[in-house]
Amino acid sequence: MQERAFFNMKGYFFFIYFGLGGLFPLLTVYLQDDVGLTGSQIGVITSIGPVVMILSQPLWGMLSDYTKKPKFLLVIASIGAGATGLTYITAQDYAIFVGIAATLAVFQSALIPLSDSIAMNYVKKHGGDYGKIRMWGAVGFAIAVWVMGNLSDWFGLQVIFYGFALVLLISAFFSAGMPNEAASVKVDVKGGMKRLVKVDGFLLFLLITFLVYGPIMANNFYFGLLIQFAGGSLAGVGFAFLLAAGSEVPFMRWAGAWIQSRGILFILFAAAFISGIRWIFYATNPDPIWIYITTIMQGFSIGLFVPAALQYVTDIAPGEVKATAVSIYAAVGNGLGAFFFSISAGLIIDWFSIPAVYFFYGIMTLIGAFLLFILARRQPHVVKKPSV
Repeated sequence: MQERAFFNMKGYFFFIYFGLGGLFPLLTVYLQDDVGLTGSQIGVITSIGPVVMILSQPLWGMLSDYTKKPKFLLVIASIGAGATGLTYITAQDYAIFVGIAATLAVFQSALIPLSDSIAMNYVKKHGGDYGKIRMWGAVGFAIAVWVMGNLSDWFGLQVIFYGFALVLLISAFFSAGMPNEAASVKVDVKGGMKRLVKVDGFLLFLLITFLVYGPIMANNFYFGLLIQFAGGSLAGVGFAFLLAAGSEVPFMRWAGAWIQSRGILFILFAAAFISGIRWIFYATNPDPIWIYITTIMQGFSIGLFVPAALQYVTDIAPGEVKATAVSIYAAVGNGLGAFFFSISAGLIIDWFSIPAVYFFYGIMTLIGAFLLFILARRQPHVVKKPSV
């Protein structure tokens, strides 16, 4: 029974991230090259989704806490996201693109926090390593961008929308077989929200998530433009993402052991610092070969930050509102952070250039790393007694 549960969770993460990886890194290239939109217009389209997530993501979490049916919600959201993504093919007007992005975000906002919550709750109850489950998402993302980058070179960029719809349908099948892990106590949403605000470190960590995870999410939209600016092709974009996302796999596999040996906050600080250095390096407009070589830094930064941040949030949150806490955390990173750093990128591209975007990302991320250092000083017990 447990083997089947782990298989379905791994399969879901693989296919859902395959879908996201095959669409979003190449969507900005499609909007710029095939549709001819400006940087600011692209910034609005890529940022409207995160705005919607700010509102809809916590609602999915609260609905999961209330109904105790997170996997049913995942099935609905996966099918809805795939169907909505396919409508990009028919769009011509800028306003239609904005509407599609907003609708897609309503469904997309449920995918990651609910699946993360299911996986984390399951391993805490039955044993296992969340990082070893989540790493299959990195595998799917890495393979998707490489595959779709090559297919786009051969058949045109519209192929990314067909691939997204197909893969999201497959992910719905796996989500139906996932364990239905949810809190076993009565939910008091209003009281729970008040408790989360009072939890030591929660609000500061939300700010850190905004500064560190926001650029990570926005990079998924703009990394392709950076590669092309440096002289790379669509296949080159796929190859770069293959190296970057693929490098996350071993680090996610090791994350659990490293968190236990070094502490959650130390791992989070190291991951944020490396991420900030990476963005600053890209701001120097390096040759594509150096971008490819340094993509392994993504494995260290994202491959460690994602599982460590999720564990930190679930560890400090009250038991009956863990899914709500994860949803708020994801809304700040995937939503508010991605919105701000996506729309800022569009404006910076129009005013300056894509390297300037990454300089901005680097400064903000390093500020987040500094705040993690402050948080570690405030919570020495978290550093000295790693979560298990």
